[in-house]
Amino acid sequence: MPHVVVKLWPGKSEQQKAQLAWEITDSVMSVLDYGAESVSVGFEEIGSQDWEEKVYRPDIKAKWDQLYKKPGYDPLEK
Repeated sequence: MPHVVVKLWPGKSEQQKAQLAWEITDSVMSVLDYGAESVSVGFEEIGSQDWEEKVYRPDIKAKWDQLYKKPGYDPLEK
């Protein structure tokens, strides 16, 4: 039962989020062989001023070895 959470800056339209949710669902179905009923996708909008504290440090930096796609930026290298 994959549940995917997308954390992103505010400002994307509901149409963009719905399209991305469907494309993520479609990829999960194709790659992992699950039915659509098994997949859920959520969005958490995090402002740029909170990104380092609420996303980068706990979800990216602290779990670096668990990432299959690493970002090409590091806000801690200022």
